[in-house]
Amino acid sequence: MCAGVALFPFMNAAVKLLGAHYPVAQIVWARFTGHLLVMLLIFLPQYGRRLIATRRPAVQIARSLLMLVSNMMFVVAIARVPLATASAIGFTSPLIVTALSVPLLHEHVGIRRWSAVIVGFAGALLVIRPGSGLHDPAVLLLLLSSVAYALYLIATRWVSFYDDAAVGILFSALLGSLVMTMALPFVFVMPNSALDIALFCSLGLLGGAGHYLVIRAFQSGPAAVIAPLGYVELIGTTILGYAIFGNFPDPWTWIGAAIIIASGIYIALRERRRMRA
Repeated sequence: MCAGVALFPFMNAAVKLLGAHYPVAQIVWARFTGHLLVMLLIFLPQYGRRLIATRRPAVQIARSLLMLVSNMMFVVAIARVPLATASAIGFTSPLIVTALSVPLLHEHVGIRRWSAVIVGFAGALLVIRPGSGLHDPAVLLLLLSSVAYALYLIATRWVSFYDDAAVGILFSALLGSLVMTMALPFVFVMPNSALDIALFCSLGLLGGAGHYLVIRAFQSGPAAVIAPLGYVELIGTTILGYAIFGNFPDPWTWIGAAIIIASGIYIALRERRRMRA
């Protein structure tokens, strides 16, 4: 899990570097197409045609669309928001999943987990207000990106009862790659340097490899134990944000991030106890 999560800060830093000079569609295309190629190399020899054999095509397409929307909003926003701030806001996704699992999955959420959700969102407000502020469209885009990703996770949980995990991993990148490939000829900008080419190539490799390692981790151990390790990402993101862009989180960002992380860990532990019961 830690190995997979450790790749995401580097991918986000590459997105932020490229976002200053290249169209969003081109960056998103590199992210999804590279991801798709990595997944095909890993799973196609084992699954063959079964890799696209889904019993719920509409849900898989919807998942892929949500992933595309989430990534596009994130790429637009991260060009204006410090890496650590963007990462902290992204950690609200598990809280949103808990809240939306009631109306969408008809799951029971007790008062303790609802309290953790409310406290977690209070932490998100601490991250947002002292920095860019709620009026900043980039921050609102990050929140919307988290909502879209939470819906993607809920759809993933539901469709996992019908399709193999490898099918879901492939579909998560499929639509984004196809749509952005069609848009690419209209927005393409030739990379200016070998470094930019390397950054474009790294997006899909880091995203695909990180996604695969995280999935493998969840297959190897209890989700409630593994999920909190994802918050290690904030450390790597903070280091890269300071080293590359000179951004270091202020005290309010650290406090807010700590509250969000504590809420997420508490929800994961409560979920573990509920599953045992």
